[in-house]
Amino acid sequence: MIFSPLRDKASRHTTLLTERVRLRPPMASDWASWAEVRRQSKTFLQPWEPTWPPDSLSRGSFRRRIEQTEREAREGSARSFLLLLRDADTVIGGLTISHIRRGVSQTASLGYWLGEAHTGQGYMTEALRTAIPFAFTELKLHRIEAACLPKNEASQRLLERLGFQEEGHARGYLKIDGRWQDHVLFGLLEEDWLAGEERARTADSDQGGLLAEA
Repeated sequence: MIFSPLRDKASRHTTLLTERVRLRPPMASDWASWAEVRRQSKTFLQPWEPTWPPDSLSRGSFRRRIEQTEREAREGSARSFLLLLRDADTVIGGLTISHIRRGVSQTASLGYWLGEAHTGQGYMTEALRTAIPFAFTELKLHRIEAACLPKNEASQRLLERLGFQEEGHARGYLKIDGRWQDHVLFGLLEEDWLAGEERARTADSDQGGLLAEA
């Protein structure tokens, strides 16, 4: 997996590159592609998200979204990315590292979504395997938290593959699809991630030895 942060002086943000996906902050020119993937995926996404306001897909709403993400980046409270196909400006999803707390916490919350047509192809796994190193090495976090609806088994499996550990069950945790709903809580510590990286390096080294012997 490629972890390649490219800093844009104009926006003071970072672009993350993977083999197939580009993660970068939203720009005004993304509105049409973003609105289209959200519109096509509305029925698919709504059960997992807060209720969409009536103007959620409008250009004005997207402009306000950009203003908010830029303000949060300046304040250091969040980093928001769109997921685009690496060699195109086609928006396929989004990822946010939000509620960044400093001091004795050094913690943030992870959120993500993917357009329905792009699910099941490993795009989000690829994106998160690049965003997680960014969170620990660039943002200097110690802990990343994530929450899933109990019925969202696909998201839970994704987090578990990435090394997150289930930590509990929170009643009425977030208002999703118009109702206060329980969530399963997950957490990933920096030391968990480092241990996983070391295991992966060891496995690669062992595999290399086997190939050399063969």
